[in-house]
Amino acid sequence: MTAEPENPRPMRRTYSYLGPAGTFTEAALAQVAEARDQTWRPVRNVGEALTDVVEGRSDAAMIAIENSIDGGVSTAQDALATVPGLRIVGEYLVPVSFVLVGRPGTRLEDVSLVAAHPVAYAQCLQWLTAHLPEHAHLPAASNVASAMGLIDGTSDAQAAIAPPGILEHHDLQLLASGIGDNANAVTRFVLVGRTTAPPAPTGADKTSLIAELPDDRPGALLELLEQFSTRGINLSLIESRPIGDALGRYRFVIDADGHIRDERMADALLGLRRFSPKVIYLGSYPRADRAIVHYPDRYSDDVFVEARDWLRALISGEPES
Repeated sequence: MTAEPENPRPMRRTYSYLGPAGTFTEAALAQVAEARDQTWRPVRNVGEALTDVVEGRSDAAMIAIENSIDGGVSTAQDALATVPGLRIVGEYLVPVSFVLVGRPGTRLEDVSLVAAHPVAYAQCLQWLTAHLPEHAHLPAASNVASAMGLIDGTSDAQAAIAPPGILEHHDLQLLASGIGDNANAVTRFVLVGRTTAPPAPTGADKTSLIAELPDDRPGALLELLEQFSTRGINLSLIESRPIGDALGRYRFVIDADGHIRDERMADALLGLRRFSPKVIYLGSYPRADRAIVHYPDRYSDDVFVEARDWLRALISGEPES
């Protein structure tokens, strides 16, 4: 009697994130249910994380995209604008707080050089200015890497800005806690995979895209924004980033409430495509806060469908009802 073949084990998925372990990015990845018990790959920067996805080393990458204090994360926005073949498939919010740490025996008055990730540094600048007015900033690749340089002796800094959890894993001197300038600071992360069809609408969705203006003239940005406002679509984020080929040339990073399968959003994207020389669709995905998107009845899907049917009837010569 032939034995039944065993069911093959499902392949483990790989997720890239800004490491090393203990970063806020890792905390965001921990919120992804399907990533649990899978392979997590720490990387050194956003570009490496996204390249992992494009080249197939990872199935998805978690990256920081926006902070409630410092605004958009420019390195992530620029990478999404220039690396093809990517889609945002989800967003996650992580409350952030920071501590200032040094090697054992370090005193606050000893500190003149502070290692910190640029985003973390911006969120602690008021505290640093008040308590270390003559300090200099040494940029670090991540919030944990800033402290690791103190531990392994590769950093010239006397102190580092790091997540509070760093003290649970490493022998470091706590110099100050709660040094963030806003106790309610939150960082928004997005999970990025390869290009795929968007998930079904949930009613609590967000669409992200990047668009360029056709030329530099009065009213050009207004025309871009009108593609959304005339269809009742709220924008939760709009930020400009230089394209880099000439002064005065910008692309706009946009988050719009709604899903590409919503009639009003589809109509807006068609209008934007006609207007803009380059539109990069980054994805439609559930909002992290799961807040239902509300809009006036005149912008409901039925209204757009009826208008399209009405025009089709006119073109086909059907009598008006």
